[in-house]
Amino acid sequence: MSTLRAMVVLGLLEAFGPLSMDVYMPQLPQLADGFGISDSLAQATMSVCMIGLGLGQLVAGPLSDRFGRRRPLVIGVTAFTVFSAVCAIAPTIEILLAARLLQGLAGSAGIVISLAVARDMFSGIDLSRMLSMLVIVSGAAPVVAPLIGGQLALIMDWRGIFWVLAGVGVALVVVAGRALPETLPAARRHTGGVTQLGEHVAAVLHDRLFVAVLIAGAASGVGFFSYLSMSSFVLENEYTLTPQFFSFVFALNAVANIGGGQVSRLIVRRMSPRGVYLLGVTATAVATALFAVLALAGAGLVGVTLSLVLFMFCAGLSGPNGSTLALAHHGARAGTAAAFMGMAMFTVGAVVSPLVALAGSTSIVMASTMAAASLVAALVAWLAVRPAARSTDVASTVLHP
Repeated sequence: MSTLRAMVVLGLLEAFGPLSMDVYMPQLPQLADGFGISDSLAQATMSVCMIGLGLGQLVAGPLSDRFGRRRPLVIGVTAFTVFSAVCAIAPTIEILLAARLLQGLAGSAGIVISLAVARDMFSGIDLSRMLSMLVIVSGAAPVVAPLIGGQLALIMDWRGIFWVLAGVGVALVVVAGRALPETLPAARRHTGGVTQLGEHVAAVLHDRLFVAVLIAGAASGVGFFSYLSMSSFVLENEYTLTPQFFSFVFALNAVANIGGGQVSRLIVRRMSPRGVYLLGVTATAVATALFAVLALAGAGLVGVTLSLVLFMFCAGLSGPNGSTLALAHHGARAGTAAAFMGMAMFTVGAVVSPLVALAGSTSIVMASTMAAASLVAALVAWLAVRPAARSTDVASTVLHP
């Protein structure tokens, strides 16, 4: 598979997370009004999907190490389509929450297996550059999804949005089934059942570098999902933006994230994955601290928007390189390693964000949560990731499967 084709196919599959959440984000306040529920409970429809996207990776990732990448991927994408339709017809908030959880569990296959496929094909600096290129495609989903969602809000309610997601799922089934070759040969798959799976898990969790990136990634997830789940309430309720205008602001932030990924691709050969990762997490902490200061000072929409744009740009710098460092020592175990990374980021962020939102979906609550989480991620990166990456010489070598 050519690099360009890999970028497009894997980027589309990696877009499950943004597609599952961003396209109906402008409708969250309307969903809350329609069911007569609190903002926090409406946000929980995103959180349970995030939890599913995280926990499902613990199943899909190891299965892809055992049975190859294609079969679990096609099954997962098909199930995502079915549960999107169930969300569209959910008569109660309880059924919607259950369907969103199952939708996330199914959609997790696209996220974790796309990363495992990338690791099958590339390693080291080349993997970092490939993941940065994936951001061009997968990062377009947060740009396009809320814009589409905002415009669809003019002609349909949130139920119609889920029918659109079901249609997207059908298209991705075709992509997964026809355009993605098998990248994990049978000779590299584990065949020892539960025992060998346990050995894979033990090897991943005994890797100091992996665990350090895992912890930093979980903290970063809290900051990112606080932004994701609260931003529509803050910008629409506190700053009185329409769903359509919010969609454009959210898209601007997503473009900044793509830009950060492309800057990473350009400078990683000079700075190494470790260097760009540390730069990204440090700059993210600075950006969220700026956001907190502006929120406390009662700054207007322009200041808040610019600080969020900076936050997303910096996250684009660190993301591909964090994954590169975490997967450095795990070639045939890429599915299992990627699963733990995704699980930590999605589930921790999804659990903490709605709990914080109980204090109110305000700019001050959102900014302080993002700043605290990003500071923890930066501290872990400098105190644990940096020495572990240096001791294994990941910074200057291109590792192979």
